[in-house]
Amino acid sequence: MPQTFAFDEIGRLPMPRDNVAIAIRRLEAGTLIRWQDRSFTLDHTVLEGHRFAVQAIEPGQPLLSWELPFGLALTPIAPGAYVCNHGVLEALRIRQLDFALPARPNFADHMHQHQLDENTFRPGQQVPPHAQPGTFMGYDRGARGTGTRNHIALIGTSSRTASFVRLLADRFRGKSGDTFDGVVALSHTEGGTSTTPNNQELLLRTLAGWMVHPNVGAVLAVDYGTEAVTNRMLQDYLAAHGYPVDQLPHRFLSLSGDLQAHLSEGERLVNEWLDPVSRVQRTQQPLAGLKIALQCGGSDAFSGVSGNPLIGWVAGEVVRHGGIANLAETDELIGAESYVLENVRDLETARRFLDMVNRFQERASWHGTSAEGNPSGGNKYRGLYNIILKSIGAARKRDPQVRLDYAIDYAVPMPEPGYCFMDSPGNDLEGIAGQVASGCNLIYFTTGNGSITNFPFVPTIKVVTTSERFQLLKKDMDFNAGAYLEGTPMEEMGRQLFNLTLKVISGARSAGERAGHSQVSVWRNWPQQDASRLEGLLAAEDPDGKPLPIQQDPQIPQATFSALQVGTSHAADQVGLILPTSLCAAQVARLAAERLNASGVGRQQGISRFATLLHTEGCGVSGGMSERLYGRTLIGYLTHPLVKTALLLEHGCEKTHNDYFRTHLEELGVDPGQFGWASVQMDGGIEKSLERVEAFFDGALAKLVPPPSQQVGIEYLSLGLLSAGPLPDPAAAAFARLTRWIVSAGGTVVVPANAEVLKSAVFTESVLGERRPTPALAHGQSFENPGFYIMDTPTEHWVETLTGLGATGVELLLAHAGEHPLQGHPLVPLVQVSATAPVLHSYRADLDFALEGDAAGWAQQLLQVLMDVASRRQSPKALTQGNTDFQITRGLLGISM
Repeated sequence: MPQTFAFDEIGRLPMPRDNVAIAIRRLEAGTLIRWQDRSFTLDHTVLEGHRFAVQAIEPGQPLLSWELPFGLALTPIAPGAYVCNHGVLEALRIRQLDFALPARPNFADHMHQHQLDENTFRPGQQVPPHAQPGTFMGYDRGARGTGTRNHIALIGTSSRTASFVRLLADRFRGKSGDTFDGVVALSHTEGGTSTTPNNQELLLRTLAGWMVHPNVGAVLAVDYGTEAVTNRMLQDYLAAHGYPVDQLPHRFLSLSGDLQAHLSEGERLVNEWLDPVSRVQRTQQPLAGLKIALQCGGSDAFSGVSGNPLIGWVAGEVVRHGGIANLAETDELIGAESYVLENVRDLETARRFLDMVNRFQERASWHGTSAEGNPSGGNKYRGLYNIILKSIGAARKRDPQVRLDYAIDYAVPMPEPGYCFMDSPGNDLEGIAGQVASGCNLIYFTTGNGSITNFPFVPTIKVVTTSERFQLLKKDMDFNAGAYLEGTPMEEMGRQLFNLTLKVISGARSAGERAGHSQVSVWRNWPQQDASRLEGLLAAEDPDGKPLPIQQDPQIPQATFSALQVGTSHAADQVGLILPTSLCAAQVARLAAERLNASGVGRQQGISRFATLLHTEGCGVSGGMSERLYGRTLIGYLTHPLVKTALLLEHGCEKTHNDYFRTHLEELGVDPGQFGWASVQMDGGIEKSLERVEAFFDGALAKLVPPPSQQVGIEYLSLGLLSAGPLPDPAAAAFARLTRWIVSAGGTVVVPANAEVLKSAVFTESVLGERRPTPALAHGQSFENPGFYIMDTPTEHWVETLTGLGATGVELLLAHAGEHPLQGHPLVPLVQVSATAPVLHSYRADLDFALEGDAAGWAQQLLQVLMDVASRRQSPKALTQGNTDFQITRGLLGISM
């Protein structure tokens, strides 16, 4: 029997003249709705957050929300019709739904290009200041501003030292007190190449802002000194731009030897700071020292109705007290420019904002994409059909009464009180990193799906848009804006949130701080500088995946290793894998792996350890080629021979959610039922998802028996071979001989196209003869047959290369370190060797083998090391030290969005 509802029971109109409404609950097809003086019936099931027509809309007429157009009707749309575009139907069809979708869309996206009319422009008015500005209990940092927290920060200046600062921070885990909030690592993916990245200036500015942030009581920056961004460059940047770094204890540490010795050195430095930093006390500070970042992530249709208007209201209060509010996410304001500029300080600010929007769109076009690619699968599932709707809602973080005062570039220090816009991508974490670098000491984060985002040393207040989602995730969230949908006035909710704000900035823990996890991601490098290469890159085809012919070696040494017999094949190890499908699930996956390893589960069944692959992708990035690289890489790990049992852990609102991977696995003929599935958001938060992960592995492993071992020859070896930095000819010759032995015996060797070894004529002539070294595998493509392969590498990023190489299915990695040892791989063991005198002198303790003495015997010695690792008799040092990293490439057309 169809149900009947009054409109106010089931729907909301953001503005009176809208012709489509938002469903505040799931409504079944056939539901009768009474609206004003008429009634109408829904023609299809409408999910919570999705829209249905309340007025007749003729073809070509606009669909309106917030009285702004977000599409044009393709067909006559009657009251009660579920409105949908191509994008939302495509996103819903890969979901596991229990109802029928419309066969075709009834509207098409339509974006109006905003034109600034300078002749009619009038300067706006700012909200009046409070007669008696308020105060809070904070840290007076002098010229650096006012702190809301008191941390010691460890900064990896480039991606090469990311794992080092994490390892160092782990030595201080749990050390905090009443006036000291702990030691935190800021590791990121940028600046680790040898060539200058396009985001170098932006990265230096971000690092500089972090170093002098008022929430930091002391700071250590760590590099190797050979990267594209170094400590020396950072010191010069700080001095040239007047950052007051001399006002806090700080050191710059360059790694030049034994990892453990440097960790001990870093530990000593931090220990020297602990007492003086812990003695700093909170004092009464003016609220003018509050600088808030306004962000939204995992957005839904109600973000622009409840959550964003709420934090916009509170932002107005902060401005009235003399503080600063910082709005970001450039591409998530495209389509809402007219609203953003309704109240702006002056014509120059309006021009500057629009210039930033146009610059972002131009940069996206160089990479073959546009802002229309921004909304994630989670956004669409929760009712944000396109970038226009997402932008209109996001723009509501500026209350109509609050004036836009100025616009700044990413991570630029905020110059004066008021409401500012900062250029940044829509990627939440990348935007937040810039806002923190600009001086923000508190983050407001609106979320519809329930994002668990937190920054290491700035508290985040997470505001949820609906009561139902807040109740599901209340242990991980801070404030329920859904009460507005149930009748609580916005001003009353604003006062409640402002009171909570005063408590948090005075020291009360936010939900994210209580959970004890955080993430960092800087605006990632964009590969292209113009559109000159676009046509060729779009037309490029993947390699054919066939092995390359090599010079066979008739004299193959008799060597064996102890392999594990897994079904009809053999593997060097058996590992349990927790695979996060996006950056926001990564830290929860790390917690899951730590708990499983500590519990000992699976040991009796032959599982040596549990691993997770932390990365920054899956959301906030363009699609197309970049998305294909991402999907191919992660599926390569799900089906990797070292992985006995795997579980996918989604955040819940990403582009590449669990249903995305279920669909892709089915298309590849892989049974999704062999994997575990968990969701941070849909399972009810961090702790509930961790319990689900543990329950899956307990059940999946209980019936297993340990695999028997068997001595096998080198025909069962699959090796990834790479090198970084100078490669002496004798080492190249040893690598060549080893390659010929393995491949001639029937094994597999994969070399990345960017490896120094392929620049060595000694190696290529010995292995390939006169043939040119050309890629046979795409980046991250699994090999199907034994042989010799070269894998395409779109970047020179060491960790991205390791990640792609592991996805091919190789079970061991062997690298020559020509400058210094580098990060290992968290799943695939990396053996690091060197024949370079400076490396042998300074880094011997971190090498797995030193190539010394008679070079004629090096290949045999390397083979024996590989046999020991493959037999699980030896574990590479990078793996045992925890000096590992993982990062998925975006290719040559991937950009942040």
